[in-house]
Amino acid sequence: MSEQSKRKFSMPTAYSILFGIIIIVAILTWVVPAGQYETEELNGRDVPIAGTYQEVDSNPQGPFDVLMAPIEGFQDAVDVALFIIVIGGFLGVVMKTGAIDAGIAKVTHTLEGKERIMIPILMVLFGLGGTSYGMAEETIAFYPLLVPVFIAAGYDTITAVAVILLGAGVGVLGSTVNPFATGIASGFAGISLGQGIVLRLAILIIGEIAAILFVMRYAEKVRKDPTKSLTYSSREADKEHFLSQKDDSEFPELTGKRKGILALFAITFIVMIYGVIPFEDMGIEAIPTLWWWFGELAALFLIMAILIGIVAGLNEKELVASFVEGSRDLLGVALIVGLSRGITVVMNEGNMTATVLNLGEQTLANAGSIAFSVLAYLFYIPMSFLIPSTSGLATLSMPIMGPLGDFAGVGRDVVITAYQSASGIVNLITPTSAVVMGGLAIARVPYDKWLKFVWKFLLIIFAITIIMLIIGALGII
Repeated sequence: MSEQSKRKFSMPTAYSILFGIIIIVAILTWVVPAGQYETEELNGRDVPIAGTYQEVDSNPQGPFDVLMAPIEGFQDAVDVALFIIVIGGFLGVVMKTGAIDAGIAKVTHTLEGKERIMIPILMVLFGLGGTSYGMAEETIAFYPLLVPVFIAAGYDTITAVAVILLGAGVGVLGSTVNPFATGIASGFAGISLGQGIVLRLAILIIGEIAAILFVMRYAEKVRKDPTKSLTYSSREADKEHFLSQKDDSEFPELTGKRKGILALFAITFIVMIYGVIPFEDMGIEAIPTLWWWFGELAALFLIMAILIGIVAGLNEKELVASFVEGSRDLLGVALIVGLSRGITVVMNEGNMTATVLNLGEQTLANAGSIAFSVLAYLFYIPMSFLIPSTSGLATLSMPIMGPLGDFAGVGRDVVITAYQSASGIVNLITPTSAVVMGGLAIARVPYDKWLKFVWKFLLIIFAITIIMLIIGALGII
């Protein structure tokens, strides 16, 4: 066989994987018994009643149904898809102003020479970005800035990568209001984004503390004895490469105007959090509940995008162009949501959803609340490898996993926490992620060295998540 005829396996895109699942599910509607549950209204949504499953006439899905499924799925999920597009526009305007880049760069410059203190401060900042809006690709710009700073201070390239990747990654793992993970999952689970926020906040705080201590311990060990560095063999080459090329002039200055934009950015997420927390359901009558959903949230981000553009001094064309560009960046995510929802459409039309739920009721649900929470987390880890799109996985699984939690006596917010925590831990190491591989490539850290560094932390965050899920299942938080 010639070299040209040899082809390396390439993981299909999320679009191909999800459309393939639609086809498989459609085929299964021809062989899997159809069924349905009796339902009752609970907190404004219809939930299946345990023990009421019964078989009904089958409605197998054909080729035309398969082709229509993504279209109908997009129609069903249009509120979520539009929310994602508006969020993209909002972030596009904010990034156009340079405020976020300027803020982190300013902190880096201020603390230069005090890199030991810089580690926790930067990791907290990246963590806040991760938990609020899923900061990931945006971190790539900071590798050229931070790697030379940490090398000059006596640390190594892995330290710089860990500050960025673990800081933001644990923030995403402990997403409190991240619209692309927690928001989408909450929408398809039929609950408010604010439900479960205390549990997720606890995971965020404990996880970030663990990450900071882990990175600081390694960094100090390397500073005291450079031979302890996992990249010691390339230490001199790294010094020559990064310290001779250090140039952070491309980062904008943190002006008073950009400080105001950062304040508006923070206010937007504070208002969002207030809008989605169901104070009434929590027994807090003194604080009015807004009961905001995706429509209201989309309007909030649209208004704030316009306001931030005006404050930044963008003219009409610049404001619209940056909003459209940001929306375009997340159009693929919106399409994935519609495609994923198409799977649910095929299952529902083929009367297969209730049958899958019944199977879960007889197995997972009977395991008890604690076991179910842990098993849900373990289920989502391999699923996150197979379906790397967090939004796609949420859309695909929540219509099934949410009701299964009802059978097991587990809140749907705990199921969402299991999903996002599993997706978060996978995204710290998955080789299919441009965020992971791109950051490692810029810092010249081999992938095997990163795995050797991070595997112990993965065990730590895995244990933390399991403990917190158990606490959530018991209703302590």
